[in-house]
Amino acid sequence: MDRKNKVMLSVTNGVVNKLNIDKQVITILEKCRNLNHLKQLQSHLITLGHSQTQFLTFKLVRFCILSLSNLNYARLIFDNLHSPNVYLYTAMITAYSSQPQYKNSTLILYRNMIRRGGGEGEKPNHFIFPHVLKCCSEISETLGTKCLHTQILKWGFGGYPIVQTALIDSYMKCSSNVLIARQVFDEMSERNVFAWTAMVSGYARFGEIGNAVCLFEKMPERDIPSWNSVIAGFTQNGLFLEAISFFRRMMDVGEHGNTNCEIRPNQVTVACVLSACGNLGMLHLGRWIHGYIYRNRITINSYSVNALVDMYGKCGNLKEARQVFDQTSERSLTLWNSMINCLALHGQSENAIGVFEEMMERGGTVRPDAVTFVGLLNACTHGGLVDQGYEYFNMMTRDYNIEPEIQHYGCVVDLLGRAGRLEEARKVIRGMKIEPDEIIWGSLLNSSKVHGRIDLMKFSVERLIEINPNHAAYGIMLANTYGEVGNWDEVRRVRKFMKEQGVKKTPGCSWIEIDKHVCEFYSGDKTHPEDIYKTLDSLVSCFSFQNAVTS
Repeated sequence: MDRKNKVMLSVTNGVVNKLNIDKQVITILEKCRNLNHLKQLQSHLITLGHSQTQFLTFKLVRFCILSLSNLNYARLIFDNLHSPNVYLYTAMITAYSSQPQYKNSTLILYRNMIRRGGGEGEKPNHFIFPHVLKCCSEISETLGTKCLHTQILKWGFGGYPIVQTALIDSYMKCSSNVLIARQVFDEMSERNVFAWTAMVSGYARFGEIGNAVCLFEKMPERDIPSWNSVIAGFTQNGLFLEAISFFRRMMDVGEHGNTNCEIRPNQVTVACVLSACGNLGMLHLGRWIHGYIYRNRITINSYSVNALVDMYGKCGNLKEARQVFDQTSERSLTLWNSMINCLALHGQSENAIGVFEEMMERGGTVRPDAVTFVGLLNACTHGGLVDQGYEYFNMMTRDYNIEPEIQHYGCVVDLLGRAGRLEEARKVIRGMKIEPDEIIWGSLLNSSKVHGRIDLMKFSVERLIEINPNHAAYGIMLANTYGEVGNWDEVRRVRKFMKEQGVKKTPGCSWIEIDKHVCEFYSGDKTHPEDIYKTLDSLVSCFSFQNAVTS
């Protein structure tokens, strides 16, 4: 056999051997069940001289990440490779970015890859950037994303839709970058549904609901996350009627619309709409959604269960709230907090405290947080349990190292104030580590009014006006306070000040659910059909006549 044929045979055998080894490794990996099995395979490859083979190392790293969920050992294999290629870097960066505790590791690994420089195999690909951008926005909202954007343009990946969408999402994590995100969006030649949804949800997150809805209406195609982004935006910004309206529209599109994808509510949808129902007191719709969840076998996760308990509680149906709570075997801290707060809200103080004690009897699997103690303090306030409430307030910092927030101080001031212990309430306010807000001074004002402390009423109202001089109710309260002590000169001065400032009282509002629709009524408005006002006038006349007869 001549030299040329020998070389050809050697190459052929080498290729065949490589293919055989690759096939053998894949077959063995399928049978691996634990880390020891993987280590045996790794040792075998090292013995055969394949410790630096990129493809085989990639297979080991991927198996370690996906099948064994062992990022530390995957990183150990990775670090022992002299020159990892872009696919190995991508595998490690993808794994790190999916774990909150490894966000910094993602950025450090990306930086190391860039610094290694020269080799073609070490240049990033467009699949890496979405994962790195995700971590940039969470660690350094502004600077990190802009720096990476510059590198993306330098490497020539600025026109890739997957990268552009990730840039939009990353910029939208910071309110100061909304305009940059919109610029990236407007420059996209091909906008997929993910890019549209990223912009819509970003606008909604920062309260720019008008822009969110305007962009949503322009979407050529909508999927479930795009509907959810608008509904969630309405709910988070207190526009509960609008959230319900879009939910009904979503249901109508799902039943009758011509769309490429099936539009049906998921866990996110029902959680948002149930929150809106709870805040509006729409028990009928909330029950319908509860039934819809079971009829359509929507997966019940912790968010859905919490939303159901919260909705029933806010609507005053504590029986069904407790029933949902009791039927849930794995209870998250959020669910415990919802049940405690529901009971506290409706004055069932002993039951709320009982739920807390039941939670603590679970053996420390769930530890109370700041929200838990807000519920407990509210329960004690409604039940007049002053000493017990004050003990819970001290327990927060003493036993659980939880620093009191403004809500906790507000509860304690209200708790002491209702019991007439106003000087103790003032002492708590003076000892606050944060600036008192309207809720704090409002609590002291109400308690002072109940217990006839004119001096504290005047002091509280003056603080409230300093915080919010355009709130008409505070000016009216101050004028009434001066009137109660006969200081009419001050009454006239306050009223003159309000008139000069153009301060107007916010009209009262109430709503009622009729035939699955919510109607709003503002004090003094004339926007409803005339028959309503005629009926209202007749009721007022009957009531006045009845009073005249009985007196």
